Amino acid sequence: MLLSEATSLFVKLHRRDNIQALALKGAPPGVDLKQSLQQINGWQKACGKIPSWAENENIIYPSTLALEQCSSEATARYKQRVVQTLLSNEKNGGERTFVDFTGGFGVDFCFLSVLFDKSIYTERQEDLCQIAAHNFHALGLQNVWVRNEDSSLNPRNWISGDFCFIDPARRDKAGRKMVAVNDCEPDVAALQEDLRKNYKVCLIKLSPMLDIQAALNVLDNVAQVHVVAVEGECKELLVVMNRQKPEQTTFHAVNISNELSEFKFTREEELSLSIDFTSTLGRYIYEPNAAILKLNCLRSIAKHFKLSKLHPNSHLYTSDQLHTGFPGRVFVVENFGGFGKKDIHKLVGNIQQANLTVRNFPQSVVELRKRLKLREGGDIFIFATTNTDGHHIIIRCRRIDSKKNSEAN
Repeated sequence: MLLSEATSLFVKLHRRDNIQALALKGAPPGVDLKQSLQQINGWQKACGKIPSWAENENIIYPSTLALEQCSSEATARYKQRVVQTLLSNEKNGGERTFVDFTGGFGVDFCFLSVLFDKSIYTERQEDLCQIAAHNFHALGLQNVWVRNEDSSLNPRNWISGDFCFIDPARRDKAGRKMVAVNDCEPDVAALQEDLRKNYKVCLIKLSPMLDIQAALNVLDNVAQVHVVAVEGECKELLVVMNRQKPEQTTFHAVNISNELSEFKFTREEELSLSIDFTSTLGRYIYEPNAAILKLNCLRSIAKHFKLSKLHPNSHLYTSDQLHTGFPGRVFVVENFGGFGKKDIHKLVGNIQQANLTVRNFPQSVVELRKRLKLREGGDIFIFATTNTDGHHIIIRCRRIDSKKNSEAN
């Protein structure tokens, strides 16, 4: 989809304008308003999602749905890091070939293709192929090829190589979201034997809502599982599938924020460990991030960071000594007590606002906020939870920077 000179100029002049206002106002003669709105909307979304692409004025943006479904730059860079590590562990003196079976907007392809000598982008939607070909040129990519075809139809037509990437479509023909591996297109479970025959390593992106064990039940030779959270929200579930069966599967809990936090473990390690539970609150409280909770490595982090857990179902930890680098939020305890009126009055005092969190507690945040009469926000954090003795407790604390070992203001 190429833009006329008039349309391109209109987009550049109005890309910071309100989309709805522009749609009502219309466009001058020679300007395709529909194309213009799509490009302006795409650029505005790319500023936050794919910032390096937003800086390139020659990028053409697809439909809103395609842009919503594509990876962010942050997660694409993480995939690049994963693949770079995988390649560094292999001895290969020849040409390396990479195939992306589900190219889409091409964000992941662009960040992965630079690691290979030859890269093939495959996509069944012709309009996305045209946009991708244009953008690859605009981005200065070398040795890349675009193929407009449905990669799942005929494995005999596949171009064999060292590495492949698949991000199955997770919507059915009616637009409903799919989660299970077998329900997505292409069905990686059905194609996995052909994939292993043609590629040494496959990186598969699955729904972050998928139960991890469900994926392991239908996929063989899984060497790595990566749960990637961005700013505390799970965004991607990545599976590395090898041609040969690995000795064990390693799990990576990743959170991308100002810095990248990664915690690695194996299921064998996790199951072999025990957790110390305590009814005594230490000076510090630790709340695991979303990736840790998704992977359920609650014993491993307790052992690694020398922490005690408040309750089997509370997923909060405590210690008297501050342990840095914890994959989650860390708080210094100011006060704590029971859930009676006197305890609550002592804990809340004259506080007008606080950030409330409930973990294994009989009331919701809304109900608790109403009872405590507190507005949302501020520097104070309040946890409502249950300790190992079964008592409901309220903990007042302030967040600290666990890496810098200082209070975060």
